Amino acid sequence: MTPYVLVLYYSHSGAVENMAENIARGIESGGIEARIRTVPSVSPDTCSTLDDIPAEGPLFCSQEDLENCSGLVLGSPVRFGNMAAAVKYFLDGTSNLWLTGKLVDKPASVFTSSSSLHGGQESTLLSMMIPLLHHGMVIAGLPYTENELMNTQTGGTPYGVTHYAGKDSSPDLSQEEKMLCIAQGRRMAMLAKKLETSEQ
Repeated sequence: MTPYVLVLYYSHSGAVENMAENIARGIESGGIEARIRTVPSVSPDTCSTLDDIPAEGPLFCSQEDLENCSGLVLGSPVRFGNMAAAVKYFLDGTSNLWLTGKLVDKPASVFTSSSSLHGGQESTLLSMMIPLLHHGMVIAGLPYTENELMNTQTGGTPYGVTHYAGKDSSPDLSQEEKMLCIAQGRRMAMLAKKLETSEQ
């Protein structure tokens, strides 16, 4: 199987999807395949179901996509300082991977977007790290050697790239945000290749 880094996200207004695409660009510039997947929305109607294959956009993530990845980049919009319910619901269904240790020692990183500049970006990133740590994954942030981290006037944290969407929930990334997305993807490619090589 060809190694790949899984870019797994949920997006409501398009900003997180835009970030995922730029992170995937960074991964592929680092010499490894990027596999983009999303998760379905969580419905308040428990009888509501969706087709296994969405009508448009990336495929829904399967357990096999997650199990077989060489690394994971997980993204969600901010929801009251936490990850979106759809992301949490998906992660709650990965107990079998936890029980068998399938994700242990694989690199992982996180990203998010919020409508307000101080809308809980950092707490959302930290909340997404917790289940990944329970899975035994190796968490990677963004080092300050990335110059855009010091110069950004919008999103960007050492815990992972962020986007400030504003009250209109604009999916357009600032130049610094875009560069940080690419940098985070490139770093994940490098770590995935190094950790895979060390296991052989």
